[in-house]
This record gives sequence, structure tokens and C-alpha cells, in this order.
Amino acid sequence: MSPAAAREERGPGQPQWSQQETREFIAIRAELEKDFTASKRNKTLWEVVSSKMRERGFRRSPEQCKCKWKNLVNRYKGKETSDPEHGRQCPFFEELHAVFTQRAHNMQRLLLESETRSAQTKKGVKRSSVDRSSEELSEDDDEVEYDSEEEKPSRSNTRKRKVDKVGMEKSSRANNPSNVVSNSTSSIQEMLKEFFQHQLRMEMQWREMMERRAQERQLFEQEWRQSMEKLERERLMIEQAWREREEQRRMREESRAERRDALLTTLLNKLINESN
Repeated sequence: MSPAAAREERGPGQPQWSQQETREFIAIRAELEKDFTASKRNKTLWEVVSSKMRERGFRRSPEQCKCKWKNLVNRYKGKETSDPEHGRQCPFFEELHAVFTQRAHNMQRLLLESETRSAQTKKGVKRSSVDRSSEELSEDDDEVEYDSEEEKPSRSNTRKRKVDKVGMEKSSRANNPSNVVSNSTSSIQEMLKEFFQHQLRMEMQWREMMERRAQERQLFEQEWRQSMEKLERERLMIEQAWREREEQRRMREESRAERRDALLTTLLNKLINESN
């Protein structure tokens, strides 16, 4: 995390977020995930998060909570990951993964509810349109029956115009709600599609990063192994040279000792001969 981001989420004169405080914060944010998904204005919700944090003994402003959540999400996405060898992409990975899994479930639930409402609305509109048409046509039939024989041609034309008008109104009433529901459904489907594509991109980026880290680690291990082998060869060469020097020194000392012994033996023999 950058120093600027750390200052924003901590606030002036306030301590850093502890692990316990961060876990409590993630739990509160998870409780309100459904509200965050349904609402576009999150300022009030961040005030609720700040209030719940205060109830648990942590004093953080809504802006600090919002900034902290942004930094946690960035870490979860893989922008600031820890050492992959330990099996964790970022701190609090399990808690954050549960929140995003719940978000996906909420989006799927909204889509199913929208599709259900769409089907019910279409059925209701169709039924009401048929009922209205039947009533209006029935009224027209009654009027025609009560008219005299002389008025039948004009009544027939009037009835035809009314039937056309009823058909047009029925078509208009049937199309307008359907379009609204269809637009709402397509909007939610587009939002879900974008969300899953974003999740897929994050997973692909994370896998690419893990593969790149693995390659870098393998290259580092190979270079380290080659360096160790080179040092081992140098050590063996130095040790071999030292042994050769020691062997030569030992041979020189033995040669000097033999010459000294020979000289002493010669002197002793000479002294013995002179004394005799």
C-alpha cells in the first residue's frame, strides 16, 4: 500500500487499522452488501458503517471507511498481493472472497426476481387487455342489437372503427409495460455480464501474475543454484591448492630433516673416529 493511501484510510492523528478492527469492518460491510448492491448513492451507507464501527469501539469516519474498503478491494484484485508461496493473495482474502461471492448471489437473485416480475407483468397485461376488448366488443354488440334496421350500416362502420381502435389500444398497452420490463431485465443482465467479465479478468490477471511470479522464482532459484555451484567449485579449487601447498611444505621439511640427520650422523662418526 502506498503511504498516501495509508494516510487517507488512517486519518491524521489516528492509529493504523489493526487486524481485529479490519475484520470487524469487513463483517459490517458484508452485512450491508445487499444494500450497497441495490443502492447507487452509498454516502448514507458509509455513514451507517461508521456508526456501527463506533458501536464496536472503533472511531472511523465514513470517508476513512470508504478509503479502507477501496484499498482492501485493490488488494483482493491482486494489485497489492503478498508472497504467493504462502498461499494467500492478500490479507483477509477469505473474508473478502465471501463478500464478493455474496455479491454474485445477490446479482443472480435480482436477475431471477426481475425475470419473474417480467413474466407476471406480461401475463397481467395480456389478460387485462383481453378482458377490456371483450367488454368493449360486448357493449358494441348490445348497442347494435338495440338499433333499428335503418341504422345498421352506420352502426356497423362505427363498430369497425371501435374494433380497430380497441386493437390499437390493446397493442399499445401490451407493448409499453413489456418494453419497460424488457429494458430493466436487459439492464440487469448487462450489469451481471459486466460483473462476471470483470471477475474473469481479475482471475486471469491473477493467474498471469502467479505464473510470472513462478517463472521469476524459478529463474532466481536457477541463478542461485548456479551461483552456489560456482562457489563450491571455487572452494574445492582453493582447498586443493591449499593441500598441494601443505604437501610441498611437508616434503621440504622431511628433506631438511633427512639432511640434518645425515649431517649429525657424519659428525658423530667423525668424533668417534678421532677419539679412537
